Amino acid sequence: MPNRPRATPDEAARAAGEPGFPVVMKIRSPDIVHKTEVGGVRLNLDSADAVRQAAGEMLAAVAARVPDARIDGVLLAPMISGGVETILGVHVDPVFGPAVMFGLGGIFVEVLQDVTFRMAPFDKEEALRMIDEIRGRPMLDGVRGAPAADIPALAEALSALSQFAAAHRDRLLSVDLNPFVVLPMGQGAMALDAVVELKEGTDHD
Repeated sequence: MPNRPRATPDEAARAAGEPGFPVVMKIRSPDIVHKTEVGGVRLNLDSADAVRQAAGEMLAAVAARVPDARIDGVLLAPMISGGVETILGVHVDPVFGPAVMFGLGGIFVEVLQDVTFRMAPFDKEEALRMIDEIRGRPMLDGVRGAPAADIPALAEALSALSQFAAAHRDRLLSVDLNPFVVLPMGQGAMALDAVVELKEGTDHD
């Protein structure tokens, strides 16, 4: 499925079956960061008719709640289940440059503040050391019968994010990939939501 906005409910319905159902739908707008708060996220849509109805409802609801926001349509993605939720981020310090953050999601980051940092850029081997530093590291090895997570894919993603942050340090303020789901070994990892904040006066190409 091409990662481009679907502007109408009918267009969304036609595209929805490409990766197979169920799918996730999100509003596409450069002016809306927290999509859930304005009704801009729908999960587990299991048919073209469900996608068509949800798209119509979402476009109308979001337009009513944030009438000044630019709305480019909706984005569709496969519904991902399972895996371990993590958080990846970047903060660009004006003196020291970009630092990459990693931690497990949910209570681990919200309550325990179980995160670790590295200055960018760094390679995959350093990313593996970074992953080993968090207290919740055993969650990635599988607990209570859960399969081990794809740690090599996670390390590759962390290293790639660090390279991106270093290459664009003059444009970036921050990056937030949350949740970033690490699937079982051999299945990879992917961001389910992403927010990129650019410095004032920077173009958005």
